[in-house]
Amino acid sequence: DAPGYDAEATVNFKTKKIVYTSMASGDLDLWTMNLNGSGKKQITATKGYDGGAVFSHDGKKLVWRGNHPQGDDMKRYLELLKDSLTSPMKMEIIIADPKGKNSKQITNFGCASFAPTFTPDGKRIIFASNKHNCDGRKFELFLMNVDGSGLDQVTDFGGFTSFPEFSPDGKKLVFCSDNGAKARYE
Repeated sequence: DAPGYDAEATVNFKTKKIVYTSMASGDLDLWTMNLNGSGKKQITATKGYDGGAVFSHDGKKLVWRGNHPQGDDMKRYLELLKDSLTSPMKMEIIIADPKGKNSKQITNFGCASFAPTFTPDGKRIIFASNKHNCDGRKFELFLMNVDGSGLDQVTDFGGFTSFPEFSPDGKKLVFCSDNGAKARYE
C-alpha cells in the first residue's frame, strides 16, 4: 500500500517469503514480506536500482539485478526517479543472503544483465545479458557459478532471449526468445 512502484515480486514457498522492488524508501530497493503481506522489511539501501530478485529454492540465497550509478549517471537516475521513471541501464548480477546481507556483485560486464534465477541445485545462476554488444538488443542466456566464475553461454540466437525458468523437477528450461521471428516484437 506504499505510494509509487511496488512490483517485480517473486515467492519462495519453502520459506513463505516474497521479495519485491519498492519505492517505499524513496529509492528502488528490495523488500521482503510474508505471504499475507505482513512483516515488510527493507533489505537493500544502496542508492540506485535493485530489482528482479529471486530466492534460491532452499531460500538460503538471493540473486538480483542492480545498478548503483556514480556522478552524472546518478544525477540522471535521481532526476528520472522524481517522476517515477527510470531508463534502460547497465545492470550487474548481485548475490546475497536472504536478508540482503553479505551482498556481492558477481558480474562486471558494464552491460545489461537481468532475469537471474538459480539452477535447482542452487550452485549456478542463469541470466540474460547483452554482454557481447552492450548498447544492442541482442540478449543471450548465460550460466555461471554463484561466485561469478565458470561463465558459459547457453544460447546463441542473435536476438532477444531472456526470462529463463527451470521446471519444478529441474529437467527442463523455459525462456522467451524472438528466435525465428519474422518481425520485431513478434
